Amino acid sequence: MRLPKSLADGYWRFRRERHAPDKGRYGQLAALGQSPTAMVIACCDARVDVSAIFDAAPGDLFIMRNVANLVPPFEPGGKFHGTSAAVEYAALVLKVPNIIVLGHSHCGGVAAYREKLKGNVDETSFIARWLTLLDGLKVKPSDGVFDQETAFELAGIRQSLANLRTFDALKEREEEGLLTLHGLHFDIGSGTVLALDEETDSFAALPDSA
Repeated sequence: MRLPKSLADGYWRFRRERHAPDKGRYGQLAALGQSPTAMVIACCDARVDVSAIFDAAPGDLFIMRNVANLVPPFEPGGKFHGTSAAVEYAALVLKVPNIIVLGHSHCGGVAAYREKLKGNVDETSFIARWLTLLDGLKVKPSDGVFDQETAFELAGIRQSLANLRTFDALKEREEEGLLTLHGLHFDIGSGTVLALDEETDSFAALPDSA
């Protein structure tokens, strides 16, 4: 089975224009392994290109993507916990100093929950059950400056941060100053990133670091 031409062409451009000029770095990554600056928990949405948003080089980011960039609370029961496994690996094996929950505007998962699935879960639907992680969310008064859709997306980011802190290993590393948690929201249309200030519990545009 052949790849779509657009993907095959893209692969060969990558080989010529990105991999070949940076072959030394790729070789080093292959030989020495990864030591990323951060783990990013992002949505599956094809419009959110995590590496492009942060202008990240290969090896910089350990990225976990799922529907609506959600993190479940720590729960050792059951069999399959893909997001939790990635979080555990990033914190305990890679020892990343930063974990970022990256939400985004016009999130289809959040919209589906708000408009169709809230209080109406089809137990045969993987998506519907996954999105019950949004149950009980409350919009903060500080988010009143945003439209309802955005405010709910921000509430989801806060909940995922709270769920991360139910992992004892992460909580300990955070208390020891070895790990910092971040909540960010990317606006697809404008490119603006909002950052959560946990001291004021409010989101504002990420300041220019220049």
